Amino acid sequence: MIIKDIFLLLVNFVILIIFLLVGVAFLTLLERKVLGYIQIRKGPNKVGFMGLIQPFRDAIKLFTKEHVFPIYSNYLIYYFSPVFGFLISIIIWVVFPNNLGFFSFELGFLFLICCLSIGVYRVIIAGWSSNSNYSLLGGLRSVAQTISYEISMALVLLSLILYLFSFNLIDLFKYQKLLIFIFLFFPLRLMWFSIILAETNRTPFDFAEGESELVSGFNVEYRGGGFALIFLAEYLRILFISFVFRALFLGSNLFNLFFFLKIVFISYVFIWVRGTLPRFRYDKLINLTWKYYLSLVINFFLFFIGLKIIIFLILN
Repeated sequence: MIIKDIFLLLVNFVILIIFLLVGVAFLTLLERKVLGYIQIRKGPNKVGFMGLIQPFRDAIKLFTKEHVFPIYSNYLIYYFSPVFGFLISIIIWVVFPNNLGFFSFELGFLFLICCLSIGVYRVIIAGWSSNSNYSLLGGLRSVAQTISYEISMALVLLSLILYLFSFNLIDLFKYQKLLIFIFLFFPLRLMWFSIILAETNRTPFDFAEGESELVSGFNVEYRGGGFALIFLAEYLRILFISFVFRALFLGSNLFNLFFFLKIVFISYVFIWVRGTLPRFRYDKLINLTWKYYLSLVINFFLFFIGLKIIIFLILN
């Protein structure tokens, strides 16, 4: 019985990985198409019908390229850093509440925060191990940005944990059957969206990969398969953050088509923001989180502590 359970667990995880990789492939196609139309051009439209096969052709091209590495790099760390980042972006998806009994995550929120925090290490290791000044500068800027916003992100999640009094993601859907949290926590929702844009290094907070300044940031020395894995890790995080946003503020039935359509819409908003907003100045980015977001989120956190104490005293 145990062997059968382990086999079903592995099959479930393999199917999850396959669908995630296909989802990332079409998310990249959606991004290129949307950016094309925003910039008044068509985007990829040559390979297959309307360019539908373009992501798979790009993947084949990247993974079949010759692997070249800097001669002064720390080779093993340099080589395995993209693999580490990709594995973290895959493993984080096991918290997806599928109600099938394969995984039991009573502490799903804590696992989520831990995996999002570990993602910083892949950036700093990739920037340092190639022994290039450009990579190191890009990595340092990215780590400073990500760590700054992780504090506010963790406090937003802790505020919701206090309100739910549970670490289980499934409870988010139970609490939102009558009233979704997007109305109840409207200020937190606005801050959360800005925080996840900074957390995933997306425009207007893409300082890790500011092409005009940093020559692609921490991944400047990566090409071929290494670049493809970094690219996959980034878009897997975008999909996962879209799911988290959906679960936190727009929770509903997991087995509903609209649940997944709304995840696609949130991913589309990421692309829409990239096509319309200019890049922030770096000092303004750091001031935004330390001077404004942190103080606001701490106030909300204290408010929810007081609210739960009042509810506890009323009920008892």
